Amino acid sequence: MKAVIKTGGKQYYVEEGSVLYLEKLDADANSTVTFDEVLMIGGVTGTPLVKGAKVEAKVLKQGKSKKIKVYKYRQKKKYRRTQGHRQPYTKVEITKLVK
Repeated sequence: MKAVIKTGGKQYYVEEGSVLYLEKLDADANSTVTFDEVLMIGGVTGTPLVKGAKVEAKVLKQGKSKKIKVYKYRQKKKYRRTQGHRQPYTKVEITKLVK
């Protein structure tokens, strides 16, 4: 069975056993999280959500992605700024789909 869930302002197409990198969630490693915003599950589409549907997942780890460099530049004005950013993420594994 497959489902579409919504978290962190994005939608993810998931099935049991799939591993996802999501926007940071407030959960510790090896804990369980439940996603209640299920848009589709097993071919049943909600309007906009499927009532009573849940997706359970196990948090594998919390981390930060690779550093990206943000560079600002204005020509002829001697203006240059360099800044780095590392986006935090949560790695989860989908364990159970409940219709």
